[in-house]
Amino acid sequence: MLLNLSLFLLFLTASNITVQAIGVNWGTTSSHPLPPDKVVELLKSNKITKVKLFDADPLVLQALSGSNIGVTVGIPNSMLKSLNSSKKVAESWVHDNVTRYVSSGSSGVRIEYVAVGDEPFQQSYGEQYHPFVIGAAMNIQIALARVSLANQVKVVVPCSYDTFQSESSLPSKGHFRPDLNKTMTELLTFLTKHHSPFFATISPFIIPHRNKNISLDFSLFKETKHSRNDGHRTYKNSFDLGYDTLVTALSTAGFPEMDVVVAKIGWPTDGAANATPSAAETFMKGLMNHLHSKSGTPLRPRNPPIETYIFCLLDEDQRSVVNGNFERHWGVFTFDGQAKYNVDLGQGSKNLVNAQYVEYLSSKWCVVNNNKDLSNATASALDACSTADCTALSPGGSCFNISWPANISYAFNNYYQLHDQRADSCDFGGLGLITTVDPSVGNCRFPVELRTSHSESLYGVCLLQWMILLTINTILHDFL
Repeated sequence: MLLNLSLFLLFLTASNITVQAIGVNWGTTSSHPLPPDKVVELLKSNKITKVKLFDADPLVLQALSGSNIGVTVGIPNSMLKSLNSSKKVAESWVHDNVTRYVSSGSSGVRIEYVAVGDEPFQQSYGEQYHPFVIGAAMNIQIALARVSLANQVKVVVPCSYDTFQSESSLPSKGHFRPDLNKTMTELLTFLTKHHSPFFATISPFIIPHRNKNISLDFSLFKETKHSRNDGHRTYKNSFDLGYDTLVTALSTAGFPEMDVVVAKIGWPTDGAANATPSAAETFMKGLMNHLHSKSGTPLRPRNPPIETYIFCLLDEDQRSVVNGNFERHWGVFTFDGQAKYNVDLGQGSKNLVNAQYVEYLSSKWCVVNNNKDLSNATASALDACSTADCTALSPGGSCFNISWPANISYAFNNYYQLHDQRADSCDFGGLGLITTVDPSVGNCRFPVELRTSHSESLYGVCLLQWMILLTINTILHDFL
């Protein structure tokens, strides 16, 4: 009886470890970001215990202080060259962005990883970052060792979904991109030496877009007759297919036992066909059930990824749309911290908790003035969309089917909100009109932006100080 109780407790402990291995990506590429303290409250309310950042924003790290949330701090690709060329720059970066936060103990930040670059091997970047990644990672590793943090903080390099591939779409044929063979061997050797995992993006949403032989149901974890056979192995979903393609690539490169962290995985909710909240909910529930089952994949049964980071926490209206207009809609929550759907991220509840006491600008919108000559309204709308986020108007988007001139109003309003509801930002040559009546139509939401002027000014000061420090470090390096 005592033995059975011990085994049961061991099972519960193992289950908790699996649940705690679910984290989120927190990006800040927003015109009006939710204040960092509100985001940390959101993380805590939903019992999210791990977060991956894309930079080392001082305000974000300050907000995470004392939270006991495991943190991955990121280094932007733009810094890789200077970090590769100078150990002094690396030491300064570690001091400013790791040591000063970790050294505060329980009131500090629990930094677990430093992510060198943001998917620097992404094919769309060409080879501009390739020569600097490994050297930058090594110099950060040396800098961490010098302050006795190398065992506590691991150095990793996030790799995009196009880093590994299979021409037949079968995992058994998986390999790293040929142009990366030498660099990847160096990276894997480095990671193995320092007991660091391989950080990789898995993107089931992209797969049906690029491979018409793979159905949407297959990507959404739905029961389907369209399973894919690879020898004696059967694949029932896109996640397993992509993950095992990576596993084969690692084995082919000579690193079959490499631990894997899924650094980014998610499903967008707008800006493209099949990018809807209902599809995202189906995908996320399927993914969570799959991870919590600990069933693993055909090539790694009962051995799921050691950590998985959902992409992403919040929508970001200033993200690059080079890969598609859906890029600004990956959030589990809207830009203002309101849940788009319900899913159990490991908190033991199917209902997500929304951000509380969010401060908005006034309940005002900018719409087209129907009493004016609207013959040039489309040109004005296109001009507005060159800076404002109009991706919901994309084919398949939540505002795609609203009629003219409501779509013109949508563009006008987003520009108006982007510019803090300034009266002159709703002019458009006399075509704009400010209203207090919400013009939202069906699922097409006309947003009111967040009141972030105070936090933006603080952010600007901190960011300016941070950039000045980086510039000084680089200048000093040139003279030393």
